[in-house]
Amino acid sequence: MKCILVFDHLNDVIYTKYNKKFAKHVNTFAKTQKLVPTESLDSKLLTNVIVQIFSPIVTSQRIMSCQFGNSYTSIQCQDGINMTFEDYMGYLFVCIGLEEVSSMKRSLNICVTMVRFICGPNVIMLKSNPQLASLVTKLLDSWSFLQSNDQAIFVEAVEQLIVNADTSTTTLGVLQEAIEKLRCQTESNKSHALILVENKFLALYSSQNASDLGPTDIVFLTLLCQTLQKQECESDKSDSEEEFYSPSSSPIASTRSLVEAFEPEQHLDLISHQVLLTGANYEPKCVPHAVHIKRLTDDANGVGGVHLVILMETGSATLSTALYNTFSHIHILQTVQIQRQVDTLRPAFENLDVSVKKLCDNLKKSKNNAIESCYKQLGKIWELMKKKYVEFIKGRSMEALLRAESCTPTLLDCLKEILSLTSFDHTVLKSSQIYVNEIAESVKEKLANYSEFFKVKAMRNFSLGSSDSLTINKYLEEFPGLVHFVYIDRSSHRVTTPSLDFNSEQTNTLTKSKIWSMINFSRAHLQEGHLSLMWKDTTFNYAYFLWFEDTSGAPLKPTVFPTHASKVLPQPGIICGDFYQKLKELCFPKMSPHKIRCYELFCIHLGLATSTCVLEHTRRLAATIWELRGHPNHPMDLL
Repeated sequence: MKCILVFDHLNDVIYTKYNKKFAKHVNTFAKTQKLVPTESLDSKLLTNVIVQIFSPIVTSQRIMSCQFGNSYTSIQCQDGINMTFEDYMGYLFVCIGLEEVSSMKRSLNICVTMVRFICGPNVIMLKSNPQLASLVTKLLDSWSFLQSNDQAIFVEAVEQLIVNADTSTTTLGVLQEAIEKLRCQTESNKSHALILVENKFLALYSSQNASDLGPTDIVFLTLLCQTLQKQECESDKSDSEEEFYSPSSSPIASTRSLVEAFEPEQHLDLISHQVLLTGANYEPKCVPHAVHIKRLTDDANGVGGVHLVILMETGSATLSTALYNTFSHIHILQTVQIQRQVDTLRPAFENLDVSVKKLCDNLKKSKNNAIESCYKQLGKIWELMKKKYVEFIKGRSMEALLRAESCTPTLLDCLKEILSLTSFDHTVLKSSQIYVNEIAESVKEKLANYSEFFKVKAMRNFSLGSSDSLTINKYLEEFPGLVHFVYIDRSSHRVTTPSLDFNSEQTNTLTKSKIWSMINFSRAHLQEGHLSLMWKDTTFNYAYFLWFEDTSGAPLKPTVFPTHASKVLPQPGIICGDFYQKLKELCFPKMSPHKIRCYELFCIHLGLATSTCVLEHTRRLAATIWELRGHPNHPMDLL
């Protein structure tokens, strides 16, 4: 039983995602409260019923957050039902279910992140645009599927497909040629060409002026490609216990097929959409891109295969980031001004003032008449609001504060219009499709001889029992008793791990559940500040290590040990915020995070392996893992 709800500031439901068990449970309760007729269907929920049942909890949450600055993070009920909460841009995201609180928090944070990629700061688009709501729903389904079946997605990292240097060079050359053609035909000088095989990263070529893609962007694009795969959509629908519904009375009834959801931006077999990516730098961004996805393999069942992803930056990164920050600071100001405390409101107002100035400076450079008109309107509204806030700060005039508050909706409408004009201009998306499709067909033809090889490699990148590569076998013979390992460079978030055949009964019973449990156990202790662990069960020995190095590879010992303090950090991972970046800042407060490298290593050994053996293996794995990937740890790679 599980449900995700999104409420606006009026406590109206703007998005729902739930399964049959949840609908039946709520309808049973609603019937006892005479909120619905006794003959109503158990598989569907009415929006007004959701509002009546959950509005008191939502109101309480908002009061605790705004008036006391002490919002709920979760509620645990006597019957085993848990609720978790997350606020994003003034919209309250709620997850309800029978899972553990930590698991539900991750699901809810993933939902917030997907909404940010698809809608940016304008969450109300989930209500006004059913296509976007449907896409968010299917992205969440893809994440749920992959995090249960793919090691890299589960640890929120990028797995590199290991191919020889000649193949890699050829692939990069084809992508470079594609980007150059795109620049000539569309005059787009900020673009990327990326190839994903199954869920693995093969190659990326970026034009010189393009904003760098971050690992989180790559993981998101992997989810987006998975979302477009027909078989997964059908398999989700075949499992009635996990099928999620949106009520017919809701604005986001998502009963259409996956292809129909993308129909307005579909040309031939090219799938296109607009998204806002985060970028590779540590400063959070919200950079608009047109994304075109082309399947390069003609799989009969439409599963997996090789995907070409072409991204075109459609706006200014500095402008979109300034716009996103302005939305964020308005939300913060709205939250704190309810408390009517000058000491709290002053810094929030000053931060918003700085953000609006940066936004206006960027808007000045635009030659678009519509944007120029919005810029002038923004200036007028903000000058009035600014004057009233200053009056309140100096004289505590409640009338001035109320006047400022009354202008906020108009300011937000202006910002939404600017966001629409600068980040969701479908003209670029549609006009580039025909050129991108021609380029994609050329890439498909040039890589046709490699496609089957890529797919086979993706299914068995390398494994502990592999006989395909003498180099790999020779390497793994040096670690007797090693059953499995997961090595992650948390500077680039690149994962190296043996492939597993999850269709094997032996793998499912002995390995997969053990790996997932090991990672969950390690994450829980990492949040308690434990950077190294060793434990065992009746079958295996387990070990987890997280450590830091400088740029030359010398070990670094934290100057501040993160015990308990790490509880204030996001959950381990990168999709919902870079936990490891924050951990570096926490452990080394006087050192630039750019100069610190972070690594993780999970190991599973046979139970007979001694602790001394495990430690010795982990040290040698960490020192020599680059031999498997074909390049050293430290130089920055394509990501």
